[in-house]
Amino acid sequence: MIKTPVVLSGLAFVGEELAPLMADIVIEDGRITAIEENPRAPPVWICPAFFNAHTHLGDTLAMDCGVTGDLAALVTPPDGLKHRLLRAAPRSDLLAGMRASMEGMIAGGTFGCADFREGGREGVTALREAGHGLPFVSCIFGREGGEMIGDGAGISSTRDIPDLELIIGAARRAGKKIAFHAGERDKDDVDAALAFDPDFIVHATHATRKQLRLCAEKQIPLVVCPRSNWTLGVASSSRHPPLALMEELGCTVWLGTDNVMFVPPEMQGEMAFVSTVYRMNPTAILRSAVAGSVLAGSPFFIRAGARANLVLIDPEKTAHKFSRDPVASIVKRLSSATVSKRVFNPDVL
Repeated sequence: MIKTPVVLSGLAFVGEELAPLMADIVIEDGRITAIEENPRAPPVWICPAFFNAHTHLGDTLAMDCGVTGDLAALVTPPDGLKHRLLRAAPRSDLLAGMRASMEGMIAGGTFGCADFREGGREGVTALREAGHGLPFVSCIFGREGGEMIGDGAGISSTRDIPDLELIIGAARRAGKKIAFHAGERDKDDVDAALAFDPDFIVHATHATRKQLRLCAEKQIPLVVCPRSNWTLGVASSSRHPPLALMEELGCTVWLGTDNVMFVPPEMQGEMAFVSTVYRMNPTAILRSAVAGSVLAGSPFFIRAGARANLVLIDPEKTAHKFSRDPVASIVKRLSSATVSKRVFNPDVL
């Protein structure tokens, strides 16, 4: 049976540049086959779907549990509060919590995430089971053996993990990606992480100019999680994480939300927070909320030949119709209620 092409028309934000274009987007078998300029396209905004480049979805079951204490007491393996709660949780609750978080992300136009998954091989299997059947891509960075059946190794700080060289060596030989938490509470573990040439680094909250320049030169993406950093008390100004310096040095920046026990995993709030506190250019913020999707097989950016992973927003149904800058409005004002349609066609990982 020959399938009829699907045509979506509106103001599309095209390519990594997110260039606005009144256009018809032609989709065949889930792939964008043409982007044709159409000055008469309706006033619908067509945006690439978002990708949350750092989550801990298992923490959903500990959401807003009234935690107190420093970063080490709350999240450092193996006996931080979150790890104790995860070990004590029934498997059914763990799965239900992770699935609920994924469903919430989908509602707001986030179609994938890079999750650091505790619990070894069983933890990776649980996340896959939780997401079964959902229009969502989970790139799973396992721990404690889970890295060998996941998409990569999700390493905590280099100072937290014994036998680090053995873990990374085994993961590399198996063709897995390597990602580190580094620079979250201070700069002291960044150099050690960079020595392993990771595929990306999470946080870099206190990274130095020299360390960031090396990340730019080596093209190592940085996943920033500003709301989590503020919530956990490792940031209290726009100097941390140093987003302006990252941009100045040409770093690749992806946006994530980190632990669900502290911060909702939706990208709308993260983008709005970055806009308010760090005053980045709206296009740069939106790009950072999409670009981590390269981990999902191919980026979600709108271009001919790409899989169609799109979010449609109808500004005529909300106050968005008065916007003078649609990208700024998406970054600062988007909510699940303003998303009118979702198109999900992932590459197979």
